[in-house]
This record gives sequence, C-alpha cells and structure tokens, in this order.
Amino acid sequence: MICNRAALAASDAHEIALDCIEAAVDAAAPAAATKSAVGRDSQTLTIGGTTYDLDEYSEVVVVGGGKAAGGVTRALESILGDTLSGGHVVVTQAIDTETVRSSVGDHPLPSDRNVAATTKMLKKVGEADEDTLVLFVLTGGASALLSAPAGDLTLDDLQTTTDRLLSGGVPIAEINAVRKHLSDLKGGQIARLAAPATVDGVLISDVVGNDLSTIGSGPSVPDETTYGDALDVFERYDLTPPPAVHDHLEAGQDGRLSETPFPDDSVFDRVTNHLIGDNATALDAAAAVARETGYEPLVLTSRLRGEAREVAKPLVAIAEEATATGTPVEPPAVLLAGGESTVTVTEKRGQGGPNQEFVLSGALAHDGDAVIAAVDTDGEDGSSDAAGAIATANIIDDRKRARDALLANDAGSYLSEIGATVETGPTGTNVNDVVVLVIPDPSE
Repeated sequence: MICNRAALAASDAHEIALDCIEAAVDAAAPAAATKSAVGRDSQTLTIGGTTYDLDEYSEVVVVGGGKAAGGVTRALESILGDTLSGGHVVVTQAIDTETVRSSVGDHPLPSDRNVAATTKMLKKVGEADEDTLVLFVLTGGASALLSAPAGDLTLDDLQTTTDRLLSGGVPIAEINAVRKHLSDLKGGQIARLAAPATVDGVLISDVVGNDLSTIGSGPSVPDETTYGDALDVFERYDLTPPPAVHDHLEAGQDGRLSETPFPDDSVFDRVTNHLIGDNATALDAAAAVARETGYEPLVLTSRLRGEAREVAKPLVAIAEEATATGTPVEPPAVLLAGGESTVTVTEKRGQGGPNQEFVLSGALAHDGDAVIAAVDTDGEDGSSDAAGAIATANIIDDRKRARDALLANDAGSYLSEIGATVETGPTGTNVNDVVVLVIPDPSE
C-alpha cells in the first residue's frame, strides 16, 4: 500500500508506525465495511438493523457518490446480483461495475463534469416511485463530487466559495452548512427528490463525530441549519462570499427561497440511514497491530480537530510525558488519534496538507525520539499527492528552513526533500486522518 515504504522504514519504530497506517486504511476499505453491514438471505436484504423484502420492490437502484463510493457499489452489486436494476454513482477514480453506471468527477473543487455527472444521477433518483428501493451511497468527497448549483448560481460561484472556505480554515461542518444552501441535492434534498420511494442511505463517515447531516453535506439526512447559519459562517471567519452567493443566501434568509427539509418533513417518512464505517474503525485496527507487536496502544481520540500545526504540539507532549513518567501509558507504546485538522493558508499556497503540517510541527516541537506519522486515509493530503508524512525530531536537518516552510504552508516541499512523505496514491476509501506516535522503550 505504501509505495515508498522501504525508504521510510528507518527503524523498528518506523516499521510499526507504517504497519499501523496500513492496517487503519485496510480496515476502512469500502468493500470490507459494506460486507460487514449488508447481508442477504434469499429475498431479505439486511442493512444494519433494517430489513427489506426485495419482493416488494419493482426496482432496486444504487446512486450516490464519494471517494469510497466505487468500492461500496461493487460490494452491493456482488450482494444483490440480478436483483439490482441499475443506478449511477460519481467517483474520483474509474471503477469496473456491472450494473451501476459511474462517472468520474473532480475533488476538492466542483467541476463541469461533476455537475454533468450529478445531473445524470439525479435523473435516476427522480425516476424512482413508491415501488423503488433506492440505496444511496455516500462517502467522503461527496460534497464536491455531487454538485448541483441551486437557482441561478454557477459552477464558478461554487468553486470560488469552496476555495475560500477551505483556505480560511473553516471546519467541515460549517463548510457544509454553506454547501447545503447552495445546492439542489444536499441538506436532505435527495430524500425530497426520491419521495415516495424507500431510501436507505449507506454511509462511510469522513467527519469528526459522525454527524450524518455533515457527511457529504447530508443529502439523505434532515437539515437543521438555515440560510442564516450559512451567512453567519462567512461573518464568523471574516470571509467574503461571491456576490451571487451572498444574494442567494440572503434571499433564503428573507424567506424568498424554500429551506432545506427539517427533521419533521414527511419526505423522510421512508428514509433510513446507516453508518457502516468511520475513523474509529481505522483506529481500532491500528491499535490491534500495535498490540500484536508488543507495544501498548492508547487511542487518544477520534475527534481531533483544530489547526494542524497547533494540535500536533500537545500530542508530542503526551509522548514526552509517557517516556519520562510512564503516564498515560508505559512505553513501548503507540499513541493513536484521528479526526480532521485544518490548515489556514496565510501565504501563497505551497505543497502539503494538514497531515504534513502536523508531522513537521510535531517534529520541530518534540523533545524525544518518538516516531510521528500522520496520513489522510484517502491517500491525498491537501494540495499534494502524498498521503501524509513520517518523521522523528532528529530528521530535521535545518530547523530554520523547516520552520519557514511550515509558516509558508509549504511543509510538503520540505518533507519531500528529506524523504519523509508517505506515498500511497488514492486508496479508494476516506475516513479522515490517522495519527500514529510510536514511543520506543527508553531503556533500549
């Protein structure tokens, strides 16, 4: 999985960190997650705790999108076989499917082909009737891939808005509050379009806390945010939306546009959503690998968030405390964390992303010999092709240059130069970031 693993495996501790990363990504693989949550016994389909009598439906279709949607779709095809009528999913990498059509889109910014692909997917949803079972697949990356500009908004309006929110360090839940109100499908609107069909959302989470309404901006989930909330995001982070976006949100706030459907809306009467994989799934697998190697694992959190270069510092401090006092865990040990940290771009955008900034900041701050690793489980960290990075404090050969790179949002360039980036390529899954700190036995 890690293409440059041989070059990165500088010590036993590095090997353990890399093993943990690979186990975490493997555990979050969409096919494995789907087959653990979805089963079929004759004509009874079970998803989570919900059962469906397939004889009651004239059609069963799969629609949706996201970075892991291809793997989920292939698994559903293998389970449903000839019962599956068709469908359409939007993905980032071409997939080989038998019944469901797929279109390749772009991420992290919406594009013309995203809009075209989403239009085809929505057409399929709109054809559903009360005798249709719609399996709506949603995974990380869907907010960009499933693009349907609302009203008179243009693709350029969506691209500019998304870029400003991402560059402004805005947390994903608040970004999605905006996205929901600039779209014809997000914020529960796929449920509105599909009604009166039966809809089952099959979701893999890439958001901290697994709020279903935030995953992919919640197309099949009730929305409790409003146009006013979306406007407040720009004010809170001192960002300026494009004029057309401001006018659209203001029109909604003034009641001139319909709100996204709230929890009590009847469009959700025949909608059920199931979470089949998340960051905790990945961390549990990494912990199991650490334990097998004789290291004591400690999962600190699956809700890591905040500015990447800042959240790294308390985590390396915990590693130092463990080395010095055996608290909160006795070395040799592995500290694990997951979630989604952010980067506020203060200079011209360089190379890298939050995981690379985390590792470089952690290595600069660390007073010890822990191995610090962090990756995005989708294999693409921020604006680079690297999944993340792995480093120790002593690998930093020029601290001033390293600090300058961090301040310039160019951690990726420096880490690449010293051979510390982790290369996986697209993994086909996405359950946010995984952080691994391997603390060697001080006596060795």
